[in-house]
Amino acid sequence: MKILITGATGLVGSNVARQFLAQNHTVFALFRPGSDRSLLKDIESQIHWVEGDVLDISSLERAIEAVEYIVHTAAVVSFVPRDRKMMYKVNMEGTANVVNVSLKYDIKKLCHVSSIAALGRPDSRKIMPGQDIVIDEEQRWEDSPENSEYAKSKYLAELEVWRGIEEGLNAVIVNPTLILGEGDWSKSSTQIFRYVYNEKPFYTEGIANYVDVQDVAKAVVQLLSSDISGERFLLNAGSISYQSLFNSIADSMGKKRPSFKVGPGLAGIIWRFEAARTWLLGTKPLITKETAQSSARRFRYNNGKIKKAIGFEFQPIEKTIARVSESLTGRI
Repeated sequence: MKILITGATGLVGSNVARQFLAQNHTVFALFRPGSDRSLLKDIESQIHWVEGDVLDISSLERAIEAVEYIVHTAAVVSFVPRDRKMMYKVNMEGTANVVNVSLKYDIKKLCHVSSIAALGRPDSRKIMPGQDIVIDEEQRWEDSPENSEYAKSKYLAELEVWRGIEEGLNAVIVNPTLILGEGDWSKSSTQIFRYVYNEKPFYTEGIANYVDVQDVAKAVVQLLSSDISGERFLLNAGSISYQSLFNSIADSMGKKRPSFKVGPGLAGIIWRFEAARTWLLGTKPLITKETAQSSARRFRYNNGKIKKAIGFEFQPIEKTIARVSESLTGRI
């Protein structure tokens, strides 16, 4: 198989590249000049690098001419207002470009790596206090204050893939929850490990739905190689309270556990302080209004569909935390 990966330098894309290379497939990677390839430094020479961008159709066409399959992971993940315009452009327009070029060049199959956020969340005003809500692939988007701008951008991106499927594109979609893996711990969900490593004292209420990055990559590889098309699959290994997650990471890293619970009131104060600090210093906030709200909710995600479709099994979180903690602390 000859596979093009967009976003190959990111957490998910780099793991997808590794798994395909381990199976002796040919991997092409679309990259922008100056992009950080550190997550692939040990296998960089095994990858065919194609300079380009999902917003540049001509570069996409050059990259796609040589391949049979595409894994689209490139996206902007941000909860910062100043990133909003570019996030919508990359996530929605970039995905539309990938879909259109895939149709034009008759790609055998596309796997779109979306997000659990793209399923949307029910309006909290319709939910009984203390009630846990279980969501699966049948969840339909509804306008709700629970949906972040990032979620909206990923929902609109998915609509482009569904449009491509209606036009004859052979494609599947995966929707991972919180992805845990050995990435740059100054970015994405891997920041959780740095937060705990630095012995920050706070933990939030709510439930974390999680999945190992290796499992995400494994699911992508298996689905791309399967006969399944026109389907979406929720990727979630399980649910854990944020307190238990932080405690497990702290124990694995030999650090002090966070001991102060941040309730909704204090979270509101913190995100406002962070917004002011960000504006003054020009940095990115550690917590935003959207992340403060979402962390306090009790949503759970059903993983039965992927298990039934391809007999998929997820790694236990203890194994994931131990591996990632060892990897990250080993770099210090």
